[in-house]
Amino acid sequence: MKYNRWQIWQKRHSWWQKYRWEFLLVVLVAASLVWFFNVDFGKNQPPEWGLNFSQKYAAWLNNGDWQTVYTQILTDLKPEKMRLMAYWDVVEKKPGQFDFADLDWQIEQASQNKVQILLAIGYRVPRWPECHMPEWAQKMSTPEQQTLTLELLQAIVERYKNNPQIIAWQVENEPFFMQSFGLCPPVDKEFYKKEVAFVRSLDERPIYGTESGELSTWLGTAGTADYIGTSVYRVTWNKYFDYFTYPIPPGYYYLKTQLIKAVTPVKGIVVSEMQMEPWLPGTSVWDTPIEEQLEVMGLEQFEKNIKYAQKIGLPPVYLWGAEWWFWLKQQGHPEIWEAARELER
Repeated sequence: MKYNRWQIWQKRHSWWQKYRWEFLLVVLVAASLVWFFNVDFGKNQPPEWGLNFSQKYAAWLNNGDWQTVYTQILTDLKPEKMRLMAYWDVVEKKPGQFDFADLDWQIEQASQNKVQILLAIGYRVPRWPECHMPEWAQKMSTPEQQTLTLELLQAIVERYKNNPQIIAWQVENEPFFMQSFGLCPPVDKEFYKKEVAFVRSLDERPIYGTESGELSTWLGTAGTADYIGTSVYRVTWNKYFDYFTYPIPPGYYYLKTQLIKAVTPVKGIVVSEMQMEPWLPGTSVWDTPIEEQLEVMGLEQFEKNIKYAQKIGLPPVYLWGAEWWFWLKQQGHPEIWEAARELER
């Protein structure tokens, strides 16, 4: 009996008959992983960058002069969008006495520069210690604190709801992320829903809930808020692994977004906190040499993170760390500040 070439090949390669489907599956998985780690979901979208600004952090880094930092950010970096923080212990230092002077000034300056504002409100808003409840309120019972929180939300929303530059409210910040992170009380999911419903009753603007990009399913806020803002961190530090780079491709966030949108009523997802400053082992930048800070988040890593954020394909992207860029510039390292100024828009 004569065999054709294909039959001869098959005889000589009996493993193919036995393992061909497993082999094809491995090839398919490998090809999918290569695609997944390299696909650019943002290539057909124009860049849309925003910035985060913390009055407290800017003051701490700049000897109390946070206004200079903020003014320089607005006039030199020229962001189109800003996420601002309404700190409870700043606006209500004494019970029932609201002082909006600092927040008024921030919002007015942004409005003059035609910057759109995402305003974070509640007892938990960005920057350590995460929860910024006044000392006088910390001594009260949980029901009393919740009543005061609703009063705070009402005072803020009613004061600024007629300002057209405020495009949305962010109610609390990552309320379901690692309950032990920050100096915060335990999360009360039902109260969070109550907060969102209350703000929605006061104003028609959309409401954002925020989540950790790497350590959360996003389901906590997806069924309550209109939009999700996700944090994206690339290089972090912990006592077990030292500096650690998340082995997560940009496509992870995009595909996770499509899944969440398919199974929940959330309208959209943006990057509300894109890491552009170092996560350090010390308690502050003062405890870590600048050389080490720049090894973790120097110009090269900054540019890598910008490309990574663009590939995610979830605009706008609010960059995290502008206060630190200004501080670096004051220390004789203006490279990141200048790179941020030249970002394509």
